Amino acid sequence: MTATTTAPPLASASARTAHRPPDRLRAWATRAPLLPALVFMIVVTQLPFVATVVISFFDWNALYPKARRFTGVDNYREVLTDADLRHSVWTTVLLTVAVVLASLVLGLVLALLLDRRFRGRGVVRTLLIAPFLVVPVAAALLWKHVLYNPEYGLLNGLLHYVGGPQPDWISDTPLLAVEASLVWQWTPFMMLILLAGLQSRDQQQIEAARVDGASDWQIFRHLTLPHLRRYLELGALLGSIYIVQNFDAVFTITSGGLGTANLPYTVYQTFYQAHENGLASAAGVLVVIGSLVIATFALRVVSSLFREEASRA
Repeated sequence: MTATTTAPPLASASARTAHRPPDRLRAWATRAPLLPALVFMIVVTQLPFVATVVISFFDWNALYPKARRFTGVDNYREVLTDADLRHSVWTTVLLTVAVVLASLVLGLVLALLLDRRFRGRGVVRTLLIAPFLVVPVAAALLWKHVLYNPEYGLLNGLLHYVGGPQPDWISDTPLLAVEASLVWQWTPFMMLILLAGLQSRDQQQIEAARVDGASDWQIFRHLTLPHLRRYLELGALLGSIYIVQNFDAVFTITSGGLGTANLPYTVYQTFYQAHENGLASAAGVLVVIGSLVIATFALRVVSSLFREEASRA
């Protein structure tokens, strides 16, 4: 009779854990491939931003580099108190609110139309997305020369055909001209976000409401619109992040004239034309801070959407 001996369970478990790498080492091993991208992002984005913050505390004119001196927060005080800069801030707010609201309303209408089944829906959806794929400068040039030109523009051509007036769109309504080009470009983006929200609705709930006698307006008001609230917030926040920093349309259509100079264009004027590096850096830092505040809310909305989808699954 032979006796068989087996290792205690605790001893075998400890032997296995002895050969297993530590959790911290495994975590670093999985993140190591991302390290070059992280270093590149820090060098390209964060170091220039730190340099901009440092320059913003100096009275630094590029034409007189030896006369620069540390002034503390004087540049920020001037940005917030100068009449021209305050007007550019107000223009930025007005431009952002108008473009985002108009894009959301038009995007919602188009999303509701595309949510219905009809022949050629794929082609129509592709055509409606096309404006968002156009390069921003090319889109601004298209509106400036093809549509707004008072001599050969399409808008005045249509008005001439019906015997209407021949306005100079950019001179008469400069801010509205910039807003219209941005709305045209950003409506497809809002449409895609809201269409994704419409297609994630609970169809059984909608069918139950129809069986109970609810009309289309009641379904939209009490079911669809509350469901789209998060998607509307996401579209508004992402659109605001871009419009706050928009430079292409203002520079291309009006060159910042006629009261259309927003804060990014004012930063450009201060830096490249007035050569005031410190003042332009302070204004740029304020733009970044405003964008970060909006981005923080956008990330919260995105995370809440992910949590809702995970709870449904």
